[in-house]
Amino acid sequence: MSRSEAVGDEAGQLVIYCWPGYVPNTVIDAFTEETGIVVFREFYNSNEELLRHRLVNRRYDLVQPSDYAVDALIKRGALEPVRPERIPNLKNLDPRFRNLQYDPGGTYSVPWLAGTVGIVINTRKISEPVQGYGDVFSGNYRGRIVALSDAREWLGWALCYLGLPVNEVTPSVLEKVRGVWEEWIPQVAIFDSDAAADVMLDGRADLALTWSGDAASLLSKSSAYSFVLPREGAHQYVDSLAVPLGAPNRDQAESFIDFILRPEISVMISNAIPFTNPNQAAFERLTDKQKSNPASYPQGNPDLRSFREIGDMVDEVEALFNELRFNRES
Repeated sequence: MSRSEAVGDEAGQLVIYCWPGYVPNTVIDAFTEETGIVVFREFYNSNEELLRHRLVNRRYDLVQPSDYAVDALIKRGALEPVRPERIPNLKNLDPRFRNLQYDPGGTYSVPWLAGTVGIVINTRKISEPVQGYGDVFSGNYRGRIVALSDAREWLGWALCYLGLPVNEVTPSVLEKVRGVWEEWIPQVAIFDSDAAADVMLDGRADLALTWSGDAASLLSKSSAYSFVLPREGAHQYVDSLAVPLGAPNRDQAESFIDFILRPEISVMISNAIPFTNPNQAAFERLTDKQKSNPASYPQGNPDLRSFREIGDMVDEVEALFNELRFNRES
C-alpha cells in the first residue's frame, strides 16, 4: 500500500521509507493482522537518495539504510536511539551483528538483512575463469554485462581494483577512479540495481555485478549460474531498520522491529529475499539448501570490506559516475 492511500487514525499507521521489494507483503500482512497497524511504504533506489531527504519530522516512522548511510544519519543526529526494553527479540540477533563499526552497540539501528556484491556468471556462455573486476572488465565481455547503477558500489569496485582503501576518497583518488571507470563503464550493456536476475534469465547478459540476494535467487533457479566474490575485495553491507528523529509513531515502529525479529517472521523474510539473515534464531530454521547457497552465505574467508560515510565527496562521486554513464549512453 502506498503512503498516498493512508487514511484513518494516524496512531494505527506505520510509514516505512525503504528499498523497493525489500519488505515482503507476507510480513506486512501478518503484522497488520496481529496488531491492526496499517503499514504504508515509500521507496528510494539508493542510499544517496535516502540521505538527500530531510528525514526529521517528515513523518516517516522507519527507514532502511545500509551501513554507511546509518553512519551518516547518526552523525547528523537524525535517528532516535533504539529502546531495547521495547524490542525483547533483539536477543535473537547473531552476536556478529550486534556491535558493528558504524553503530557501536547497536544504539541506533537494528540489522534487517546483510549481503555482499559479487559476480554472477552464466557458465553455459562463459567457460573461462572469472575471478575479479579485472576479469569482468577485461574487454572480453563488452555488451554482455549487467551491473548495479549505484555510484558508491562502483567507487568501491574501482578502489578495490586499485588496491586503495574503500573509505578514503580525495580529489586525487577520484581522478584515479575516473581512469578506471572510463575503461569499465562503456563495457556495460545494462545498469540495473533492481532486476539483474531477470536480465540474466532473459539472456540479455552473461555476467552480472549485483547484490548477493539477486545472485542467490539465480543460483536457486538454475545450475547454469555460479557466484564469485571478487578476489580484489568485495563490499559486505548490512541493511538496517532505524527510527528517524521525531517519528510520529515510534512505538509502532519498535513493535514492527520486534515483530520481524521473531524467528518465524525472519524466516518469512529469508524465504522471500535470500540475503544473509543476521537473525541467529531464524538461521537455525532455514533449510539446508538455503544455508548452503554460496551467495547467501559465502564460504571460506573472502576479502570483505565495509563502507563508511565519505562526506561531501559523495556528490563528486555521483556527478562523475553520471557524467561517464551519460556519455556512454549518448
